[in-house]
Amino acid sequence: MQEPYETPVDKAIREARERGEFDNLPGAGKPLRNLGNPDDADWWVKAYAAREGLDLSAAMPPVLALRKEAATFPESLLELATEASVRAVLEDFNRRVKQDRLRPASGPAMPVVAPTVDVDAMVERWRELRASAAATSLAAVRADVEAPLTPGAARDSWWRRLLRRS
Repeated sequence: MQEPYETPVDKAIREARERGEFDNLPGAGKPLRNLGNPDDADWWVKAYAAREGLDLSAAMPPVLALRKEAATFPESLLELATEASVRAVLEDFNRRVKQDRLRPASGPAMPVVAPTVDVDAMVERWRELRASAAATSLAAVRADVEAPLTPGAARDSWWRRLLRRS
């Protein structure tokens, strides 16, 4: 039965349903995705960030960002080439931690504090990781060099291999 007054939107939906435009849509008959914890007020933000692949580290409190950064040391420093650059990064981190501690407290009665890092101990761990990474890459290069050649590859000249490709 049709309503006495039908809005234009309701009319468009009814006509599309009658034409069968809502039949066989992707995902029809499948359960809805898990919406997460129903008590979590930010479930939709978390779902959106996960769906779009967004990095929410800029949205977290500075102290938590500092703690997260400290958890990546010294592995995140492996790309640095010199000990001086590693020391500079670690000293900058300690400076930012101390600066964060001077920020006025807000929130819970017991504030969260990011720990400083021991620069000398972290540099030593960085050296050990660099040495093991260098040994691993050297072993990979040796394995490539010592790999046996395919039969006939040493005898074939470059122009024969080129002709074989075409």
